[in-house]
Amino acid sequence: MIQPGSPAYWRAVLALAVGSFLTFANLYMTQPLLPVFVNVFGISETMSSLSVSVVILTLSISLLLFAALSEAYGRKPIMVFSMAGVAFTTWLLLLVPSYPLLLLTRALQGVFLAGLPAVAVAYIADEFEPGALTSAVGIYISGNTIGGMVGRLISGLAADWGGYTLSFAVMGCLNLLCFGLFLFLLPKARHFRPRPFSWRNSLGEIGQHISNPALVPAFLVGGLHFFLFVGLYNDITFFLSAPPYELTPTWLGFLFLTYLAGTISSTAAGWTSRWWLTSTGVGVGIGLIALGLLITLERSIWAIIGGLMVICFGFFFAHSLASSYVSRQAPFAKAGASSIYLVAYYLGGSVGSTALGLVYFHWQWNGVVVSSLLVLLITTACSLKMRRQEYSSLTARKGSASV
Repeated sequence: MIQPGSPAYWRAVLALAVGSFLTFANLYMTQPLLPVFVNVFGISETMSSLSVSVVILTLSISLLLFAALSEAYGRKPIMVFSMAGVAFTTWLLLLVPSYPLLLLTRALQGVFLAGLPAVAVAYIADEFEPGALTSAVGIYISGNTIGGMVGRLISGLAADWGGYTLSFAVMGCLNLLCFGLFLFLLPKARHFRPRPFSWRNSLGEIGQHISNPALVPAFLVGGLHFFLFVGLYNDITFFLSAPPYELTPTWLGFLFLTYLAGTISSTAAGWTSRWWLTSTGVGVGIGLIALGLLITLERSIWAIIGGLMVICFGFFFAHSLASSYVSRQAPFAKAGASSIYLVAYYLGGSVGSTALGLVYFHWQWNGVVVSSLLVLLITTACSLKMRRQEYSSLTARKGSASV
């Protein structure tokens, strides 16, 4: 097993962070381009937001397929196949002549994007010592934040220089570089034990995970938080591109530097398990998201940026802990359990991308904030259920140890 702090540990977590970077850079690269698509293709803001929501939707649908296949064919081959497909579809975007074909290609890209997140945490659970799992997951998720930030930033800058097609070309080059680094760095899986692929067994395991009361609250936390997160960042691009701010795609891209707060928090979250219950950390994350939302109500650009940084810190803090909670609480088929969490997570993001957009266009930013705070009341209740489950597990372990 990979020891914490060993050379193999750092090679593996760096490889997974690079893969995570590639995944999320491509997932969100059209977000700063939404106002550009409105102008170039003559479409509505809601239709423009589909370039984000459709890729999240197909990604979420494909997660369980890749997770099931990885139980038979291995984690690393699935991740390599996924990243190769992402690179291919990014270059394919350069050739599409219309917005409907762009959406179709983004949908295909979402299928490939599912491969790495579907099995990365399961790879960590297979290959790393239990004491290294939470910190490794935290570093892996930090790649999410950096990828989402850099992808949006590069895309916005490139669009101002040469239009949205230059954004896709630059991202295509970056994908090839990341793919090469991933292949070079990721250690061979040594502790994976394949199982014959069976749809019946896979569906049975999914059903058991979905009905497991220890896991359901974490699935809801992931899905509802991403519902908010994607919708908030979509809406903020429209809010800040309109008067009185009128930010260009470049400046909208810079807005996503606020993700740096999430890079810090997702890494730090892994270390808090030494002192806190996971559910306590999730509760702290929820409180920070609520605080950040309230800060954005002060309409100065600096207050909005500060609020987004607090939201990012809280969101990724909670997400990192909820993800590792699922890996620890799942009694079997951890790849399947992690994938169900991610299905809930991405389905939430897909719906939030459009649903919060409708809220924004009816009630503007204040309506988005109020709606988001109501959703956080639900995730707070879920975190309390997770807390009761953790106390129950601790009591059971202490009882068995005293026998």
